[in-house]
Amino acid sequence: MSKHNFTIHHASLIVSDTEQSLLFYRDVLGMEQTERPNLPFPGAWLQIGAQQIHLLELDNPDPTTGRPAHGGRDRHVAMHIDSVDVLREDLERTHTAYTLSISGRKALFCRDRDGNALEFIERP
Repeated sequence: MSKHNFTIHHASLIVSDTEQSLLFYRDVLGMEQTERPNLPFPGAWLQIGAQQIHLLELDNPDPTTGRPAHGGRDRHVAMHIDSVDVLREDLERTHTAYTLSISGRKALFCRDRDGNALEFIERP
């Protein structure tokens, strides 16, 4: 056990338009939007199990072009899911590009509209 017993509470992602991003995170991926304090900038909090994803609407300092085609070679947030196949169907239905993991695991990578890379790994 580590000295501090770390767990991840949340990951923050910079987005350029909260409402447009929610169409992906909430409506395509099915993440549950949760209460967010009244902060001085737009954004949204999403519950993923015991953890959260925080969307922060700010000017995006990261370029959306010139990034690796495969999200596994870029900064990314990895999450467990029940079925990669069901997620693939959702992504294909919405014409969202993805790549399969090259590690041999049942996993895939995709990006949101601002180029943030996400990994989804099927639970064993």
